[in-house]
Amino acid sequence: MAKTHGRHTMTLTQLEIFSAVAACRGFTAAALQLGISQSGVSHAIEALEQEFGVSLLRRGKNPELTDVGARLLRQAQAMLGLAESMRQEASAARGMKRGTLRIGSFGPTASLRLLPPVLEKYHAAFPGIEIHVDEGPDSEGAQWLADYRVDVGFVTLPNEQFDTFFLMQDQLVALLPTGHPLAGKRSVTLADLCASPFAMTRAGSGDIIGRLFQAAGLQPNIHYRSLQLVSTIAAVERGDAVSIVAESALPPESTIAYIKKPLRPAAVRKVALAVPDTGRMSPATREFIRIAQQVFAPQGTAGAKGKEKLPTVRQQV
Repeated sequence: MAKTHGRHTMTLTQLEIFSAVAACRGFTAAALQLGISQSGVSHAIEALEQEFGVSLLRRGKNPELTDVGARLLRQAQAMLGLAESMRQEASAARGMKRGTLRIGSFGPTASLRLLPPVLEKYHAAFPGIEIHVDEGPDSEGAQWLADYRVDVGFVTLPNEQFDTFFLMQDQLVALLPTGHPLAGKRSVTLADLCASPFAMTRAGSGDIIGRLFQAAGLQPNIHYRSLQLVSTIAAVERGDAVSIVAESALPPESTIAYIKKPLRPAAVRKVALAVPDTGRMSPATREFIRIAQQVFAPQGTAGAKGKEKLPTVRQQV
């Protein structure tokens, strides 16, 4: 592979194309997403490979990143995030009329309960900011933040990996099929639940539930692992399993076909917004956090890297 000599010619557009190919796992899909020709995508990747002197992708029906390609992608995404922050800083000086905000979400609590009221106020204040939301399990959302694929994401506390901004807390509750032997109890313990098949959700509270059992020295009898809360609830409604979920994630009471019981001792889930680094937050991200905290009027504080004091979010309008 010939290597280009002289001054570097890498462009942000090439990095955007590289990131899109990795996300879409294909040249054609990336071209459609970006609104450019497939040959344009191919030329951009080839130019980057010549620039770096390495292969970024293993060619095939579904191109895969090489090891060095994966490492360079993380740096490319960080550079793209920084470039967007620079654009938004300039935009903020003009009244923040344009920009992009990428949000990572983790299931029904974030996507159905937390995001809508925040986005309503955000859109009203900044109609020119384009919003992108990616939803996935807790671990995937954390990886998106670490890789700068999203600007801000919902996480559960404690979290020492990112800078966090507390939003709200809710109770974890046990879900039981109707007619279950535990249904007559006022509350249930983790040990009670270990006697039945267990449905473990990975959306929004899976990590917390796992830590609860671990701290108690117990191992649930997991029969179901689901990415979607609706699948967990369905397993309970069929009488196939019991589960633990965050109360705020449950559908309206009128639709339930299961029994909800408090845990003993009580267990809470704390939800926060997180960013990889407060020092590199874009104006659009800062405003999103500020509005979210106004909407939910925090019941307490949980700051950056586990500190007690909540970091100040500067208003950029």
